[in-house]
Amino acid sequence: MFGRLGVSRIAMLATLALAGIVPASHAAPRAVAIANTASLSDRETEFASWDGAGSSSLRLAQDDSGVAAEVMKKLDKKQFKAVKATMDNNGIVTLSGTVDLYEYKVDADKRVHKVKGVSAVRNEIQVVGPTLSDAELQQKLVEKLQYDRVGYGNLFNAISVSVQNGAVTLGGHARTDVDKDSALALASTYPGVKDVVDEIEVDPVSTLDDQTRFAVARAVYGTPSLQRYAIDPAKPIRISVQNGHVELSGAVDSEADKSLAYIKANQVPGVFSVKNDLQVVGTSGEKSK
Repeated sequence: MFGRLGVSRIAMLATLALAGIVPASHAAPRAVAIANTASLSDRETEFASWDGAGSSSLRLAQDDSGVAAEVMKKLDKKQFKAVKATMDNNGIVTLSGTVDLYEYKVDADKRVHKVKGVSAVRNEIQVVGPTLSDAELQQKLVEKLQYDRVGYGNLFNAISVSVQNGAVTLGGHARTDVDKDSALALASTYPGVKDVVDEIEVDPVSTLDDQTRFAVARAVYGTPSLQRYAIDPAKPIRISVQNGHVELSGAVDSEADKSLAYIKANQVPGVFSVKNDLQVVGTSGEKSK
């Protein structure tokens, strides 16, 4: 899903102001099997199913053939060439096989769900492609998300990334649903991602919270010793607000900067509380607590 890396300091400062048909397995009673191939023109039009009932089984296949053909059409794309589908007599389609990106797995599911006559979809598609270590994949995604939607208020997003066995979990806060969807699309389209778990919370829609966001941003970035955190659009002091409660996140160079940002945010009228999650990375060996 899924150049931002060249965004200039100006964008950051401006912020402060997404074949064939083959017989079903004998182990799947009364199932219509669909094998996806390169083009519809090469596909056979024969449908078959087995349950030991002879003619009644044939009638089932004839009844379901229209739905099966429609499923084939939905999956007639290059990215689904290794995807297979089977449909039982209850209209439940099971998807299996492989795709190169997690985005394709999700897309196949959505496409089949739209077919009239399909009651449910079991998505057992495996995501293949490049294999990265969890640490490397996490680092790459963090870097991508840092530049995501620069110029659209991304300093008001505080999205976290964790990876386990190629499965990515996105958490934290997004200012809007658009910001959340953009982050999910970025993760879904990144090579090596096997699954995406959405735990992002979207901040409440509130005029007062919007006013507080900009007021806190002015207070923090208007402080001369903190203005340097506006230079790199990927590494700002991030500000999220939920019903007047402020959270600061990101990385700063010293404990003094961390404390000063907290003090400035806490002095803004209308702020009920400030949670200081800023991490001290230091410039001369100083470590975060």
